[in-house]
Amino acid sequence: MPYVTVKMLEGRTDEQKRALCEKVTQAVSETVGAPVENVTVFIEEMQKNHYAVAGKRFSDK
Repeated sequence: MPYVTVKMLEGRTDEQKRALCEKVTQAVSETVGAPVENVTVFIEEMQKNHYAVAGKRFSDK
């Protein structure tokens, strides 16, 4: 049973997250031969004020 965790910044729509789950599930199923029923996808959204690159928080941009 493959488990996939996707970490991304907040702000995507439900439609975008739904499409992401569908495509990740399909890709994992095709790549490792697991039935789609056995593929689990977790989306972890990070708040923009909890993420920084080069010392700058995304919420400050």
